[in-house]
Amino acid sequence: MTFLVTGATGTVGRLVVEELRAAGQPVRALTRNPARAAFPEGVEVVAGDLADLDSLTGVFDGVVAAHLINFAGDDYTPLPDGAGLVRLAAEAGVRRVTVLGGRADGGLEQALAAGGIEWTLLEPVEFMSNTLRWWAQTIKAEGIIKEPFGDRLSALVHERDIAAVAATVLVEGGQGGETLTITGPEAITLRDKVAILSAAIGTNVGFVELTVDEARAKWRGDGMGEGTIEFLVNALGNTPEAGYTVVPTVKEITGRDARGFAQWSAENAAAFRS
Repeated sequence: MTFLVTGATGTVGRLVVEELRAAGQPVRALTRNPARAAFPEGVEVVAGDLADLDSLTGVFDGVVAAHLINFAGDDYTPLPDGAGLVRLAAEAGVRRVTVLGGRADGGLEQALAAGGIEWTLLEPVEFMSNTLRWWAQTIKAEGIIKEPFGDRLSALVHERDIAAVAATVLVEGGQGGETLTITGPEAITLRDKVAILSAAIGTNVGFVELTVDEARAKWRGDGMGEGTIEFLVNALGNTPEAGYTVVPTVKEITGRDARGFAQWSAENAAAFRS
């Protein structure tokens, strides 16, 4: 009765492993590079690539539930054979899956919708952990953040809360066919985010609000392609309502309150200090 976690070295996947182990569940972690993986004691680590079904022989054996991602590789390329992956899981007797960031029109999702396995789509909004990726080096080097849309609201979510929801659904079930939007406990602006992080690291981080054209120029200088730049302009300038509307999914599923950005900032403060 093993629980399989794919994308097990990713931002959320590694935490799903930890949550399941903390709950006393047996875990098999799938990764493309087991030699580089570090997991809690008792985790079974196996090599495999979701983009290569031949590499998954035996991976689903004895698995009762699986946490799946719907992309392959670091460039987030969609899975080439989602239907084949679902077939392997069903033939092995997997009864329940969660899919992180699922798309209703994706091959994996459509195959799951055809029936046979209880499945739940997890749709978290903006990850708090993106702050590390986008801001850590800039804050350490310059002590200032330059971005557009300073008053943009986001109900950004702690990555561990995403993992906790996934682990609870995998173990307890009951959300078959549902799409669970996952948010943090509050919607904050970009200015709020800078202020909260400043308090956590003990340094007054400056904020300069860029115009859209200034932001485009900055992102070009950072090496971004035009497609990515226009995606960001649209996503940040026209954030969908779901991105800033707080919902109680974390509390309803796990029984615990969602973690706020202040807590995340305190936990990760060292990464922003020079």
